[in-house]
Parts: sequence; C-alpha cells; structure tokens
Amino acid sequence: MLTALHAAGVDVEVAGMSLRGDDLRAAVMAFAEGVAGRERVAVVATPSLETVVAVAGALAAGCTVVPLNPAAGEHERSHVVSDSAAEVVIDAGDVDLAARSTIDPSDDSDRPAFVIYTSGTTGAPKGAVLSRRAVTACLDGLAEVWQWSERDVLAHALPLFHVHGLVLGTLGPLRFGGRMIRTERLCAVADANMYFAVPTMWARLEPGELARCASARMLVSGSAALPAPVFDRVRQATGQALVERYGLTESLIVTAAAVSDERQPGQVGRPLPGIDLRIANADDAGMGEVQLRGPTLFDGYLNRPDATAAAFTDDGWFRTGDIGRYDESNGLRLLGRLATDLIKTGGFKVGAGEIEDALLAYPGVAEAAVKGVSDDDLGERIVAWVVRDPDADRHSIDAETLVAHVAAMLAPHKRPREVRFVEELPRNAMGKLQKSQLT
Repeated sequence: MLTALHAAGVDVEVAGMSLRGDDLRAAVMAFAEGVAGRERVAVVATPSLETVVAVAGALAAGCTVVPLNPAAGEHERSHVVSDSAAEVVIDAGDVDLAARSTIDPSDDSDRPAFVIYTSGTTGAPKGAVLSRRAVTACLDGLAEVWQWSERDVLAHALPLFHVHGLVLGTLGPLRFGGRMIRTERLCAVADANMYFAVPTMWARLEPGELARCASARMLVSGSAALPAPVFDRVRQATGQALVERYGLTESLIVTAAAVSDERQPGQVGRPLPGIDLRIANADDAGMGEVQLRGPTLFDGYLNRPDATAAAFTDDGWFRTGDIGRYDESNGLRLLGRLATDLIKTGGFKVGAGEIEDALLAYPGVAEAAVKGVSDDDLGERIVAWVVRDPDADRHSIDAETLVAHVAAMLAPHKRPREVRFVEELPRNAMGKLQKSQLT
C-alpha cells in the first residue's frame, strides 16, 4: 500500500503544512519505528498532517490502525478503544514531523490494515476489520477505472477517520504518487485535477466556487446519495458531470462510474474488477437488495461472530441492506435502505429514494427525506420531511402542492400522505441522512 512513499514526487499537504518525497518517507518510517511490535494503534484522526504520518507509519510498521473520530464523545471513544483493544492512542502531539528513520516498511498483506467502527442503527458501533489485501484491491480497482496515477493532484475536504477521506483520499495518493491536498474549502486548490466530496459539500458551493473546478478531469461524489438537482447544478457550473461511486465501510468501494463513461444522475457505475454483484429477491421492476462478494470485503466484525454471520447469506454473499436495480445501461442505481427506505404501503412496495427525487425536482425544495410510518390502515404511510429553500416563496410550497406534484410525477400510491416542514435534516459528519432521528 505504501510503495509510493519511495517516490520523490509524493507530496501531501494538510492544513497548510506539507511533507514531500524523502521528508515524508522519513517521518513516516520514524513513526513506524516508534510503534513497531504493537498489534493495534488508535489514531485520533484530526484533519492534520500528523494524522497522515501516524496512519501511514502504523501501517508501515505492520500495525492495525483504529481511526477515532476527533468529535466523538467520551463514551463512544471509550467503547472503540476498549472494544478494539488498542494498545496506544495517538494524537497530533505524539507525532514528530521532523523525525528521521531508515527502517523498511512492512508489506504483510495478510495482516489487517484497519478496524473502522460503523455507527449502525442499533446498539454500540461495530468494528469492521479490513485487510491490507482489501484496501489494495479497492484502490487498484479505482486506479483502473479512473486512470488514477502519479500525474494527478487530488484535493478534498473530507474527514480522515472515514473510508472516503482516509482510504481513498489519503492512502490513494500515497499508493499512486502525485499530490494530495486536504483543504477546508473544496475548490480553493487551483491546480487540482481531481476533487473528492460528499453531496452536501457539492450542494453548498457557490457557482463561482464550482467554476474553479471546471478544469479538473474528474469531480467525484460519494458516501451518500447524490440528489439529481445537485448533479445538474454542478454540471451547469463546471461543464462536466459528477462521477459517482458506491461502497460501504464493510466492502470499501465496489462500483464506480469509469472516467470514460457517460455519467447519469443517480447511477453509481458498474462493479470494480473482481467484484460480483447481484440484486436479490428482485420484484417485477428489478428492485431488490444489493448483495456482493469480492476481494474488497471486510474480514468480519471484531469480537462479533454473530453479527458477521448475519451479514452474509447462506451462499456467501454480503448483504448490503441497500435497495437497488440495474438501469438500461447496466449501471447500478440505489433506491434507499431496506430498513428505512423500502416502504410497504397499501399492498405496494415503494422506494423512498424516488419520492425524494420527485420532491427535490419541485422549485424551492432544498432538501427532502421520506420514510414509512406505521399506519393501521395502510401498514405504513408515506411521510415526507421537507426543507424549503430560504430564497423561495414559502407560500408556493405547501403540503397539498407537493403531494399533488409527486402523484403526477410518479403514481398516486407513491404520494406522501403527510408533509412535515423542517429547518434542516439530521445528518452525520459525512453528510449521510439520519432517518432514525426524523420524528
């Protein structure tokens, strides 16, 4: 994973501080020397150059890295450190960027690379064990479909405790070479030719900021569903369409639109090399659970054989819990989560995602979330939570109008039975909607 550290051209910049080539490698190897022999190392993954050096150094020493969200509360952090049996907790003050060492990095592909904790929907977070082989397969698969190389300059504003910012946004450049800039403002890097962001970040950029990304060869969106209006807005401002990809903590990235593909809103591409994907228990419209197998899959949940067994089918396919279908170009489209987004109402099965897209197509609707709520008559009734655009005419966006709009776009049985207007929708640090908090 870290062979690119030998190349003189690798350049990493975070929060205005940078290390390049031999200086980067020396700092990483010095940290590796300090943690060599430890099994698991927890890293408080602040957006800092020290985090990059600590993660790369721990991996080079053969340790398993446990990323810690710096904003996590004391209870959550204690659980992660205790459950993972991390032998040491590293923060920025423990990393010397000027240190020097000449030890050789470990290349033991059979050892775990990470234990990354997932929030889940119930109970304490579970630690997904990701091998070095899985990380390598993910990155090399993306390099193939995205033509990612040492010539690229990647800019992103992602957290470094999550797969998107840590594996893709940090280890990718370390593996392939080139330059990585982690910035607080996404399009502030004038010479970047690749940008990684979540949909919320793309949605919040002003047209002038987006225009500065227009010369990039690839604009990537992931970690949450990309609303079609955001896709259209970015294309209008930059002249190019966002590249979408799909994955989970447990599987890393499994599908992606290729750099040469015609990009369509809502389509997350086709499987990466070596990934098998199927739509299980599909209905007449081809909608069912996305299941997969392949080299990027995790090794299981740490200390949770019960949860690991439940995550796989009897014939060995990983259950993603996501609802999807293939479109006419054989690309994958996601329609929501089985637990919250497959609504069974009045004898029909309805995907919340298509209703949300319909609501977002109405002028003045800034955000929308839909889920099923228990109903004695229908089984579940469709309820929508809507955020109005602050600049819109609020009197033109009422519940009756939105219900009629959805019924006309889709079908009468897919219309919301109730619309609740809110100031904002609950989201986590990666911009993912937290539907369990909608009441």
